[in-house]
Amino acid sequence: MFNKHREKALQLTAMASSLLHLRRLSRLLFKPPSSNFRPSSYLLLEASRPLHLPDTSHGPLYSIASRSFCSSPPFNLNEGPAAIDYSSLLQEDEFHKLADSTIHDLQEKFEEYGDSVQVDGFDIDYGNEVLTLKLGDLGTYVLNKQTPNMQIWLSSPVSGPFRFDWDRDAEAWIYRRTKVKLLTLLETEMEQLCGEPISLS
Repeated sequence: MFNKHREKALQLTAMASSLLHLRRLSRLLFKPPSSNFRPSSYLLLEASRPLHLPDTSHGPLYSIASRSFCSSPPFNLNEGPAAIDYSSLLQEDEFHKLADSTIHDLQEKFEEYGDSVQVDGFDIDYGNEVLTLKLGDLGTYVLNKQTPNMQIWLSSPVSGPFRFDWDRDAEAWIYRRTKVKLLTLLETEMEQLCGEPISLS
């Protein structure tokens, strides 16, 4: 019985050593060659080296095979999440101040603009932090604050929905995807719809 266990242990040990030898050869195959590197002679030399089997006289070494398959993790455990530029984020009180000022200024500019254009159904409404500009058959604009996102949302009858973030460098509400400014977008579209220029800045 002991001889059978010893024979099995020797077989496992030989297999593990062969795997280690094959891994050594595979690393050599994919190692970038130096200027003096000769693959054929180097591999033959490496293959001709004798295998050094561990001494199993004190019992089988079953842990060798399992250790041969260990590898380093595919990622660096010391790496943390990407850094966030907190200086670009608005505090909630700052957001309310900027957003309220923008929406109230737009309301006043829209009212002045309504007196200078002839658009049937022109109407302005503000309530519950939502500014609505109705242009009759031309469509309706809706602007509102989105406090959880620190954004101003716009629904345009011309170009659809937008989400504007405050840009500290430009000191303006910017749509991140296209870099268009809120006031510039409204000036362009309202002149297109109503036929008269409007200055919102």
